[in-house]
Amino acid sequence: MRVLSCLVIVGLAVLAIASVAAAHSLLLESTPAAGSTLTAAPRELRLRFNNRIEKPLSKVRLLDSRGAAQTVELTRDGVPPDWLRAPLPALGAGRWRVEWQVLSTDGHVVAGRFEFQIAP
Repeated sequence: MRVLSCLVIVGLAVLAIASVAAAHSLLLESTPAAGSTLTAAPRELRLRFNNRIEKPLSKVRLLDSRGAAQTVELTRDGVPPDWLRAPLPALGAGRWRVEWQVLSTDGHVVAGRFEFQIAP
């Protein structure tokens, strides 16, 4: 009986942890894709997450190879609830880093980064 009680408690703990982890926002895809090499500069940045995100509390930064930030403003109208989208300024050749931060629907702030390269 004692072993069964322990197994039930462990099982419930695993389920609780899995449900909390599943609620965090995860980046599923991006355009440009992480690690990609492009022959032309992208006109738009798109990030898709595994669940709805709080867009007013989300932010994206775009940095060149020297760490200088480019102005990026998120588009809020007409964008699905699990996407972030931003028009990009004219980007030159080189390596670029995207840094993002979103507020998940579970109330946790989640951040990440990836790079892409423009090599015409």
